[in-house]
Amino acid sequence: MSATPQESWVALLEDQQLVQVMLDRPDQGRSLGDIFIGKVEAVLPGIQAAFVDIGAEKAGFLHVSDLNYGDDEDPDAENGDGDGNDRGRGRGRRRPKKYPPIQENVQKGQSILVQVTKEPISTKGSRLTAQVSLPGRFMVYMPYTSHVGVSRKIEGRDQRSKLRKMAKQIVKPGSGGMIVRTVGEEVTQKKLAREYKLLHESWTKIQNRAKGRKAPASVHREAQLISGVIRDLFSDKFDAVRIDSEPMYNEVLEYVKSVDPDLQGRIHLHSGPEPLFDQFGIEEEIQRAFQRSVHLKSGGHIVIEPTEALVSVDVNTGRFTGKGKKDPDETILRTNLEAAREIAKQLRLRDIGGIIVADFIDMESQAHRDQVLNELRTQLGKDRARTKAFRVSDLGLIEMTRQRVRPSLYQSLTSECTLCGGMGRVYTPATVVRRIERSLRRAASSKQEKQIVVRVHPEVALRVIEEEPGLLKRLRNRTRLRLDLRDDPLMRLDEFRLLSGPAETDVTNKYVAA
Repeated sequence: MSATPQESWVALLEDQQLVQVMLDRPDQGRSLGDIFIGKVEAVLPGIQAAFVDIGAEKAGFLHVSDLNYGDDEDPDAENGDGDGNDRGRGRGRRRPKKYPPIQENVQKGQSILVQVTKEPISTKGSRLTAQVSLPGRFMVYMPYTSHVGVSRKIEGRDQRSKLRKMAKQIVKPGSGGMIVRTVGEEVTQKKLAREYKLLHESWTKIQNRAKGRKAPASVHREAQLISGVIRDLFSDKFDAVRIDSEPMYNEVLEYVKSVDPDLQGRIHLHSGPEPLFDQFGIEEEIQRAFQRSVHLKSGGHIVIEPTEALVSVDVNTGRFTGKGKKDPDETILRTNLEAAREIAKQLRLRDIGGIIVADFIDMESQAHRDQVLNELRTQLGKDRARTKAFRVSDLGLIEMTRQRVRPSLYQSLTSECTLCGGMGRVYTPATVVRRIERSLRRAASSKQEKQIVVRVHPEVALRVIEEEPGLLKRLRNRTRLRLDLRDDPLMRLDEFRLLSGPAETDVTNKYVAA
């Protein structure tokens, strides 16, 4: 975990391989899980939905299926995953096929309490739900229902039965229901009851705030990225958590001491001269996540192309021809199996959501098609986001869906390139500034530099002057380098150069991640 006042990163590694990254910046307006008292702008009976003003740039979208029906909808809460991934979408519940017309329950100008289940993406506003839920460490609290459930990721029948019985003893009529989360598999009844009480009290405070505010207004903010990840994911399945920010380290340590003291020994403060992400090769992996082509160990490769409607993935054998030319079917199968594993990894790493279509190499054998599909589904099962892969079509295509609740890594860190009419992408000025900052930290840790001039595009320089006026001073103090910033209108928007010493020798390639 890497944290500065300007951004927070969380990187998950499995077997020393980067599998997922998450980013939070104050200027990006993270809103997933936030609760608002909103004002209905319009009700559209034709699509059974309403647009709700929550104070954001664009109105949020509220579908009739996301209205609050309480216990009347008789949800099968046991099917929810319990990890907050189904927030506001019934948490995996079975819903009735028909709902009362939305115009009977929602009117223009009405104030309504809603929660963000999907952040604004591209031209669309937030997706909203009136079925509010509050995630805790061991459970998800659902104030509008008295039902209880257990995360489907807890597989033992006896343990599920024990947890469900425990939860039913805690839940009181009219006080709200719960789903026990995966991390709560070994939770005690005392801890579960304590958290239930705290979340119920938090809900009471939210209701009181909502009564005293005029719509649109925020009444509850979800936990920040790092705090939320520790709450939702950290368990004894993690070997270690490493944090490069001392204030954040202390905050996380105090939280873990209060909820699971046995885990505090796995939390470590990184204080070495080499940046934390550089030590584990994370920065380079993130850069590679923007490349269209991903090479496979066999010599084949996959090409990932985001479009407005879907993401296409093409699988190619490349130079891989197998051990012999007499068995091309085996060569195709091996390439497709490796591609299936890489596709699942890349979807998770790049946080790609929505509809994905993978064009595998044509396979004549139905057994081979089933083998590739099963491999893909197995790998997708490691993903926290809900995913579904359909059968292989006659054309060798596999259609998939992956839960999308926020912009992908690609959308978050890049913007449309004005020089190419929007056909390509360039780093935003904020991203360029952060790359410069990390590069200067590398230069400082090398002990080879004393004076550096940073040459940037004027828009990047303007970003520093207007929005981060204390940046250079902070970097000078931190790196002990003599630094200067110089704008150059001939440079590209996302380009910068590091010039060392009185001779201004270009040392950019030494300190910028490829």
